[in-house]
Amino acid sequence: MADGIKNVFISHIHEDDDGLPKLKDLVAKQGLAVRDSSITSEKPNEAKDPEYIKHQILAPQIEWASTLVVYISPDTKDSEYVTWEIEYAQKLDKRIVGVWARGEKECEIPAALDQYRNALVGWNGESIVDAITGKSDASYKCTGEPYEYRPINRFKC
Repeated sequence: MADGIKNVFISHIHEDDDGLPKLKDLVAKQGLAVRDSSITSEKPNEAKDPEYIKHQILAPQIEWASTLVVYISPDTKDSEYVTWEIEYAQKLDKRIVGVWARGEKECEIPAALDQYRNALVGWNGESIVDAITGKSDASYKCTGEPYEYRPINRFKC
């Protein structure tokens, strides 16, 4: 069981906003509080210019965080912002952790996550905490099977 606080940025699509409190609660039950700097519908940004959003709004939030957590659902792979957030975190040498959304059984992950992740875990509090804290670099398919290698293309469960 972890004790402490971690600054994270949860990269996700806005349609998945409802899953973020559940993710934070799951992690908290393992003794790790996360301070999340991601943008949600509760704290929206009103900007319209994608470059402004990326460099003036998202970049400082990712810089503040020690870990980028990617919340994976079926449409995550198509998000320009999720891909940009992963690539930006990688440039900053941040820890990058993918977490399969609860109950997710079959979806592709963004190519950038496949390439740059430190860990990829299922909906399990202990596994998520171990991945965020760096205790584990394990990667698993959404089915729970170990994922040992990183092909250039995205994988499908």
